[in-house]
Amino acid sequence: MAKTSMIMREHKRTKLVKKYAARRDELRKIVSSVKATYEEKLEAAEKLQKLPRDSSPVRQQSRCALTGRTRSVYKKFGLGRMKLREATMRGDVPGLRKASW
Repeated sequence: MAKTSMIMREHKRTKLVKKYAARRDELRKIVSSVKATYEEKLEAAEKLQKLPRDSSPVRQQSRCALTGRTRSVYKKFGLGRMKLREATMRGDVPGLRKASW
């Protein structure tokens, strides 16, 4: 089980990403715009850098829904490899079974 503080930090990042998503998209459009002047692009880039670091979606990590583990998490199921294996063995994941040949 992951530390509770790390899981809560990840929740905080998720909230910040949602809060600043629209503002971040607007500034990115200005920076990549062909019609914007150099000064406008520079100003937009500075504003983008002044946003909180944790509001960037790149800083988010995928976590296992059951344990909070960050490594080896399958996006499709939202589970870590160990919990996914347990769920598969119990038959909780439809269409997925242990390989045998």
